[in-house]
Amino acid sequence: MISHGPATQGPIDAAPLQDTAAMFGMLAATVRLQIIWLLCDGERDVGTLAVEVGQSVAAVSQHLAKLKLAGIVHVRKEGRRHVYLIADPGVSEIVQIAVRHHEQRQPRSSRRRVT
Repeated sequence: MISHGPATQGPIDAAPLQDTAAMFGMLAATVRLQIIWLLCDGERDVGTLAVEVGQSVAAVSQHLAKLKLAGIVHVRKEGRRHVYLIADPGVSEIVQIAVRHHEQRQPRSSRRRVT
């Protein structure tokens, strides 16, 4: 048998699996994944994120609200600006590993650009 990582500890309760599935569900939206990717590089306000992901401020605000509710991002106010940053470094690490993994698996000519 080929091992691809650390040995498991045996069966796991349903609750952590459900929480993990919910987190992956939150990350399943391309825009939310891109927002997290950008926030891995540093905090940003809603307007900056909207420009970078090519979405309206309202749409990005809705995605950020979901990410905040899930505990993945934090928000802090700077006057009238809302600045977002990663709240859960573990999720940040998962996103970076997953994206890099898929970049390495795909030949350069077949890579798609997220818009």
